[in-house]
Amino acid sequence: MLDLVAYVDGGSLGNPGPAGVGVIIEGSEEGRIRIGKWVGRQDNNVAEYLALLEALQRALELNARKLHVYSDSQVVVRQMMGHYNCRSPRLYSLNWICRKLARSLEFSISHIRREHNSEANGLAGAAARQAQRLADGI
Repeated sequence: MLDLVAYVDGGSLGNPGPAGVGVIIEGSEEGRIRIGKWVGRQDNNVAEYLALLEALQRALELNARKLHVYSDSQVVVRQMMGHYNCRSPRLYSLNWICRKLARSLEFSISHIRREHNSEANGLAGAAARQAQRLADGI
């Protein structure tokens, strides 16, 4: 079974606005996995959670044993660690789903500074910008 490391980021152009997620997964048998995906019109915190959800789902698909996640979202990290409460119903439901999936793994999560998460940030931003261009008819 695999021990994976993921770098996740989500962002939106506007709050809410066209949003994207970026996920980098290291340690898989197929090599480094890069995911950039548009996730609709969301706010930044929802996009951050959707990036975490993407990483968790992919880890489970890969039959991982462990997943350590690095995120530059203090809200997501602290809520997942139980240090912050979720007051938003939307974040509460995403937190609940992520916690449920995380119980299937040896899961851990750490906060990193944005500059150390630039690849995942770039993927998220590119997905959001592509969606914005499509919406604008460019």
